[in-house]
Amino acid sequence: MGNVLVTGMSGTGKSTALAELGRRGFRVVDTDSPDWSDWISPAGGGAQGGEWLWREGRIAELLALEGERTLYVQGCVSNQGKFYDRFDAVVLLSAPAEVILERIENRTTNDYGKTPEERDLILSHVESVEPLLRTTCTHEIDATRPLADVVDALIAIGQGDSS
Repeated sequence: MGNVLVTGMSGTGKSTALAELGRRGFRVVDTDSPDWSDWISPAGGGAQGGEWLWREGRIAELLALEGERTLYVQGCVSNQGKFYDRFDAVVLLSAPAEVILERIENRTTNDYGKTPEERDLILSHVESVEPLLRTTCTHEIDATRPLADVVDALIAIGQGDSS
């Protein structure tokens, strides 16, 4: 089967959708971890302005593996475009900024976005990064839909039926 990248801004439900895909028996990898990504500090050190980047060797090995079921990978990093040709689909999960902020405020699985500075950065990314993702994705899903609908749409895309 193929590889599907699930991408989008923090708070759009990527990890939640991936967890549900896993519960349904699909192969899933959440790249928001040190196993798959490295924190790269800006020149001069410090955390301000740094970013997570995929560990390219690990991601390349992962995407080269064959499996009986579609592999769903989730993440949103600046070097993901290097791997687009290894995905059968790149799916953008999107939601209005107010929905994203509400989800981030209420989530208990991830502390990212809890500080005013992080929320400001997320809103900045909605304005600057999400349009770039929109131009390079093969599909976009409205992540305000119920989780089951979002996951069903991801499965359909993974099976080559995006209608």
